[in-house]
Amino acid sequence: MSAIEFENQLQQRIGQVVFGADALVRNLSVALIAGGHVLLEGVPGVGKTLLAKTLAQALGGHFRRVQCTADLMPSDITGIHVYRQNKGEFELIPGPIFGNVVLVDEINRTGPKTQSALLEAMEERQVSIDRKRYSLPEDFFLIASQNPHEFEGTYPLPESQLDRFLMKLEVPYPEAAVEAQILRTYDQPGGGHGGSAFAPLAAGALAAARASVKAVQVSEAVYDYAVRLARASREDARVALGLSTRGSLALMRCARVLAALNAREFVLPDDLKALLAQVLGHRLVLKPEACLDGASSDQIVADLLNQVPAPRDAA
Repeated sequence: MSAIEFENQLQQRIGQVVFGADALVRNLSVALIAGGHVLLEGVPGVGKTLLAKTLAQALGGHFRRVQCTADLMPSDITGIHVYRQNKGEFELIPGPIFGNVVLVDEINRTGPKTQSALLEAMEERQVSIDRKRYSLPEDFFLIASQNPHEFEGTYPLPESQLDRFLMKLEVPYPEAAVEAQILRTYDQPGGGHGGSAFAPLAAGALAAARASVKAVQVSEAVYDYAVRLARASREDARVALGLSTRGSLALMRCARVLAALNAREFVLPDDLKALLAQVLGHRLVLKPEACLDGASSDQIVADLLNQVPAPRDAA
């Protein structure tokens, strides 16, 4: 299965449940094929949880949810060892992190100690419990959500965790026509959380889509453009922490997938431009004086695209 076929089938299945989310599903397809994780940001009630559950159903994997609260402990996410007297040994009771698609809801409502339990899982796809390492599913995919408009009782995500999210996607309010369709469809108790009757994607569809992307070519000019964008983000006077090397790799991986989804065998600078806000925005740490002057990540991303010239012949 090609990357285009994978996205089309994902759009068809998710579109039966979540309306007006074509752009979101496109970016989720990019993240899935690129092998990264996603941070969803939006106000409560715009369908973040429903989107994650429907995505898990479409992929045919086990969906697990972590509802973050102030008293959540790391073991509530990773799991614990329990001593079985009849066996004379400790047995792992796995936590929700061992799912295929894991939703960490309201991630910024739990403390730094618990947030750190996700670091190893997100980067190395394994967890360490009582000095033992356990591998996560090969297609492990983590979606975290947070509400950007509430600050009371929240803990800002540390830079090390933000950097492990491949992309941050905004979930906006639906357009009027889409909201009317939602009301007509889900005005009964339970909403859309009862599930849908569609069949999951064929086994191996995601692996096949990832394999197809490997054929996409990248020129030296495009690599140089990505490096110049990264260096410009680090040298900006308003920025305390710019794009990391992990972030540069994330940008290139996503650009390869986007080129494949656009039926091209090579990456263009436009692919990097289209994804820079989603890949770079949440990784930028602004200086305090820049924040006081009203600077924002979106503004800095736009300035970088205007200031760093793209190569003219990059095919």
